Amino acid sequence: MKLGSLKEGGRDGTLIVVSKDLSKAVRATGIAPTLQRALEDWETAAPRLNALYESLNGGDADGVFDLDMQALAAPLPRAYEFVDGSAYLPHVARVRRARGAEVPESFYIDPLMYQAVSAGFYGPRDPVKVVSEDYGIDLEAEIVIVTDDVPMAATPEQAAAHIQLVGLVNDVSLRNLIPPELAKGFGFLQSKPRSALSPVFVTPDELGDAWQGNKLHLPLVTHINGQWFGAPEAGVDMQFDFAQLVAHAAKTRPLSAGTIVGSGTVANEDTALGASCFAERRTVETLRDGKPSTPFMSFGDTVRIEVLDKAGNSIFGAIEQRIEHQPAP
Repeated sequence: MKLGSLKEGGRDGTLIVVSKDLSKAVRATGIAPTLQRALEDWETAAPRLNALYESLNGGDADGVFDLDMQALAAPLPRAYEFVDGSAYLPHVARVRRARGAEVPESFYIDPLMYQAVSAGFYGPRDPVKVVSEDYGIDLEAEIVIVTDDVPMAATPEQAAAHIQLVGLVNDVSLRNLIPPELAKGFGFLQSKPRSALSPVFVTPDELGDAWQGNKLHLPLVTHINGQWFGAPEAGVDMQFDFAQLVAHAAKTRPLSAGTIVGSGTVANEDTALGASCFAERRTVETLRDGKPSTPFMSFGDTVRIEVLDKAGNSIFGAIEQRIEHQPAP
């Protein structure tokens, strides 16, 4: 099934069930007022939401309305946790090689992960607000999953059963703020602002054989200003699958229902498939030419991130955003 949230009903939005073709929707408030509440009682809520999904697609649901992407909040407008990995090691290796560093052996057995902003997410059509272009504005096109309650110290095999939803994220990064922050040895803060989520999240069974081994096996397609930017294969070159990432996050603490876990920037060894962020493209240019030639994003630039099924249909809907100036107060 496919689930989303309307920009109504408060900070957590209003839960809706969305048709398979993303054209229609119906409020699911009779089951749960918000997606967060549904995830907290997933065992009970999921069968009822799935029945409503089948009724919607069958044409006999009550209260059906045309889906307006502009009216959508993020499926989870805010979450208790968002932890983001960096599971695609070709991206990590290239970035390190460009500055003359090797990939430590530990990176191949222990996932990279940081605590990201979860207090609020942009909706799929909301502009990205940034104070200055000097910050080095970048996108990061990624896959995310959402869990129900995960017990502390869950194994990857146990963690797999707690993956309930799959979606997309534009993990906005301010590249020129990252080096001085990391030099302090305390991690990201100002360099990682709010991110944007896809119009809908879907259950893994909605993906059919594209969901195997706790990975999404389809290209993640990005366009910048209407021009193709990249379409790396999300199921290829992913060193750690989502079950392993969830288990890593839960090693010393339980994860609350509604926790979002990100894959990190999708990247392949084959650079002909393009990139999912400007840092990746600039790194490829540096390795090839000795210096980057592509600038980071400017105010007025647009980004589109999407995954299509094998028939060419959008699965999650597209994240479509414009970069806009946020004046200081």
